[in-house]
Amino acid sequence: MKPHFNVLFLCTGNSARSIMAEGIMNFKGRPQFTAYSAGSHPAGKVRPEALRQLEVAHIPTDGFRSKSWDEFSKPDAPKLDFVFTVCDNAANEVCPVWPGQPITAHWGVPDPAAVNGTPEEIQKAFRDAFFLLDRRISLFLCLPHASIDRLALKKELDKIGRQ
Repeated sequence: MKPHFNVLFLCTGNSARSIMAEGIMNFKGRPQFTAYSAGSHPAGKVRPEALRQLEVAHIPTDGFRSKSWDEFSKPDAPKLDFVFTVCDNAANEVCPVWPGQPITAHWGVPDPAAVNGTPEEIQKAFRDAFFLLDRRISLFLCLPHASIDRLALKKELDKIGRQ
């Protein structure tokens, strides 16, 4: 029987990047992975453009909501194996820090929700973020999670975050 892993994607608003990452991971990683998402300062609503990118990829969009990362620090929260921050350092965002035992990595992705421009420019920003997350998650899913030691896995995750 293959092991099961819980993954949390964190960003500031939990309205776009972390939502798309949660959807991609739950779609591509099932049944071995269960993904969640949260934000340090949740926006309170999910961006329709993020849901549209998931729909275009035929990824289910039911049940997504913008939520605080505090939900995952409660005693009844799922035990997390991996925590990825997807904030973009270049945009000077405050990325939440996750204390504890999960393996963590930073996968900076430019915030498509911060883009102001034409509808086409906004759509492109969401599409670019989706494809970057999809590529990183696909690479992550190819790693031998059950048989690789924590340090080696952390190094691989950091490499993926730079791609």
